[in-house]
Amino acid sequence: MRAEAVQILPEGVKARRVYLSVRDQITAGDLRDGETLPGEQKLAEAFGVSRVTVRRALEALAQGGLIERRAGSGTRVRARPASGQRAAMNFNTLMPQLVEMGQKTTARLLSFSYGAAPDFVASAMGFERDTKVQIATRVRLAGTVPFSHLTTYVPAEIAQNYSENDLATTPLFQLLERSGVKIKEAHQSVSATLAGPEVAEALDVEVGSALLSLRRVVRDVHGGGVEYLAGLYRPDMFRLEMPLTRVGQGHARHWEPAIGQDEGGN
Repeated sequence: MRAEAVQILPEGVKARRVYLSVRDQITAGDLRDGETLPGEQKLAEAFGVSRVTVRRALEALAQGGLIERRAGSGTRVRARPASGQRAAMNFNTLMPQLVEMGQKTTARLLSFSYGAAPDFVASAMGFERDTKVQIATRVRLAGTVPFSHLTTYVPAEIAQNYSENDLATTPLFQLLERSGVKIKEAHQSVSATLAGPEVAEALDVEVGSALLSLRRVVRDVHGGGVEYLAGLYRPDMFRLEMPLTRVGQGHARHWEPAIGQDEGGN
């Protein structure tokens, strides 16, 4: 685990704002490796804060290994070496692409147990209270870079058809189908959250880093819940693309997602 994976954000709301802004510019590539940052006074003026606030933010960035501060030569960016290309995903084909990534990437099983379904899982899946489920947490890696933290809840009577080792080596949807489950539909939602200490360590990011949060409920042909997925994804490993179409007339003309249409009309 690298030191920056458990780094604490600088104290103070303003210092955190400066820190997160500079950090995001570095991770996005807007500030490149070796580039010299403006001086403390110029940064203070740009962000409308004091030099003390800027210094606190820069100290946290240096502690995280994102910048290098040298007396007499200024502050230089130390961007992490590229460890893999960011996955560009079209909104229309997001799920097939995620499935393909699941097949082409490796998984590390962090925990595996059986217990009563948490209330939020039981409610979403339509389970009776205290229904027994298998709870497994895995990290998926692209090469050596972790990109997703996945916790799945599967009814025990289904999960008993595969082993802990199976779960560490085979995508879950394949294990469900191999167990005789006939999947019909799923509902999912995507939002954002911040990385807590355990997830930050597993994904090799800083505590408090922004993550994509995905929740998915999978149902079989009878309408029964067969899987609840709580997934956390590193946003620096993804770029979501969405085709847009101009619609409407006159002043009501606006952009609208072209869902269900292939880019280029194919």
